[in-house]
Amino acid sequence: MSNRVMIFDSTLRDGEQTPGAKLNAQEKVKIARQLARLNVDVIEAGFPISSPGDLKAVQQISREVKGPIIAALARAVKEDIDCAWDSVKEAEKPRLHVFLAASDIHMEKKLRKSPETCLQEAVEAVRYAKSFTDDVEYSLEDSTRAREDYILKVVEAVIDAGATVVNLPDTVGYTVPEEYGRLIHLINTKVPNIHKTILSVHCHNDLGLAVINSLVAVENGARQIECNVNGIGERAGNAALEEIVMAMVIRGDKYPYYSGINTKEIYRTSRLVSKLTGIPIPLNKAVIGLNAFAHSSGIHQDGVLKDKRTYEIINADLIGGQAAQMVLTARSGRHAVRHQLETMNYHLENGEFEAFYQKYVELADKKKEIYKEDLEAMLIDVSYAESTYELEYLQTVSGTRTIPAAVVRLSKGGEIFEEVASGSGPIDAAYKAVEKITGIDTDMENYNLRAVSPGMDALGEVSLKINYKDKNIIGRGMSTDIVEASVKAYLDGINKLIRLISNNNHKQANSVSKSGS
Repeated sequence: MSNRVMIFDSTLRDGEQTPGAKLNAQEKVKIARQLARLNVDVIEAGFPISSPGDLKAVQQISREVKGPIIAALARAVKEDIDCAWDSVKEAEKPRLHVFLAASDIHMEKKLRKSPETCLQEAVEAVRYAKSFTDDVEYSLEDSTRAREDYILKVVEAVIDAGATVVNLPDTVGYTVPEEYGRLIHLINTKVPNIHKTILSVHCHNDLGLAVINSLVAVENGARQIECNVNGIGERAGNAALEEIVMAMVIRGDKYPYYSGINTKEIYRTSRLVSKLTGIPIPLNKAVIGLNAFAHSSGIHQDGVLKDKRTYEIINADLIGGQAAQMVLTARSGRHAVRHQLETMNYHLENGEFEAFYQKYVELADKKKEIYKEDLEAMLIDVSYAESTYELEYLQTVSGTRTIPAAVVRLSKGGEIFEEVASGSGPIDAAYKAVEKITGIDTDMENYNLRAVSPGMDALGEVSLKINYKDKNIIGRGMSTDIVEASVKAYLDGINKLIRLISNNNHKQANSVSKSGS
C-alpha cells in the first residue's frame, strides 16, 4: 500500500457550516484558488442543493479552478445528485460525494427508515451518481456509532455499486484513537473488495481528538483525510489540515506518510480563510497561531537565539510564515515593499502592485512602522460587495461626562448624505447614523476586533455579523482607528445586504415575468 495520503479539503463546505461563517461566491472562489496553490488533492466546494448561491459558487469554482478534484456533496436522492452533477460537470476533475446515515440512532430517529431501506438507497444512489462520473465517493454518516456488521455490509455493497472512495466519518467526534484504528483495520481486512476503493476519514473535534484520530486511521490503512483549514467546522470544528500535514512532515519517523501539500502556502491560506470567514485564529493555535513561534521565557529566548531547534520544532519558513521581520515605514520605497511581499510569497503584477502601494502609503502615513501582518491584512482586505455606500467622513465625540455622538457622511452614486446620531458609545452612535442614512436597521449578532500587528498604532481589523430579517451577513473593515474600522465593517455588511436584496428582487421579477408569459 502506498504511503501517499490524499488531502480532501472541506473548508468551503463543512468549514462554512461554522456558526458565524458565511462566504459569497467570489470569496469561495478566492479561497478555492488558494487551496489549489496549497495543492490539496480534493476541494469539496459545497452542498449545491442547499441554496442557489451555493450552486452558483460550486459551478464557478468548477469552471475556474484547475488542479484539484472538485467535489460536490449530495444526499442519497436523485434530486440532490442531479444538482451536484450540474454544479461540477464543467470541472477538470469532477467528483460526486453522496452520503446517508449509518448509525441506528440516525436511521431510526432522523430518517425513520430501516437499515435495509438505507442500504438499498445507498446502493441506488451510488449507481445513479456513477452514471454521471467515474469518481464517486460514498460516506456512511455517523459511522463511528454504527454497528460494525452493518458498516461492513454497506461498505462492500457501495463498492460493488461503483464507489471509488468510501468515507467513514466520525460525525459527532465521538470515537477515540484505539476504537477508530480498530474500525479502519477491520474494514481493510474483512471487506473482500476493499482493494477497489480508497478508504477515507472525516473527523470532528468534539473531544479534541480529530487530528490524532485521523492519523491513527492512516496508520491502519486509510489513504484520504478530510480536513479543514484552521480546523473550522460545525460545533467544535473538524480536523485541522495544517496540523495533520505538519505532523506527517515533522514526525515522519512516527508517521511515515506524505501528502502533496505545498507547506509554504499554509500560512497564507490560514490567514485568507480567517479573514474571509470572519473567524479569528486563536493566538495559541498549533502550527499557525501568532504565538506558535513566540517565546516569553528568558530561558526559552536564550535557547532560541543560540539555536532555534532548542524550543522550535517547526521552522517558520516551512509554512510560509517568516519569523524574522523587515519593518517598513513611510520612508520605504516601492522596491522595499515589493521585496517584503515577495519574501512572503506574494507576487503582484505591476497594476496590482501600484494599487496596493497606494494603500500602503495611506497606512504608512498613519503608522510609525508597517509589519508583515499589516501587509497581509491589506492584501486580503477586498470587499466583494458593490459599494452602494462609501464612507466619506467620520467624526465621533465621547468621554466620561459626554454623550457619545457621531457625524457620518456617506456617498452614494455621486450624492452625499450626512447624519448625526448619539448612542451608548462612539461606535454605536456611528452605526445609528449609518442606519439613518441607509434606512436599514439591522441586529448585531457578533462583533470581533483584533490588532493586526504590534504597537499602540496597530492596524485594527473588525469582523462582524449582522442580521436583517432572515438574512445573515458578515462585514469586514480595517483601519488604525477602531471606530473607523468598525464603521467600514458595518458598511461592508450593509453593501452586501443591499446587493443580496437587489439580486433576490431581480429573481422574483424574472419569475413573475416568466409566469406571466
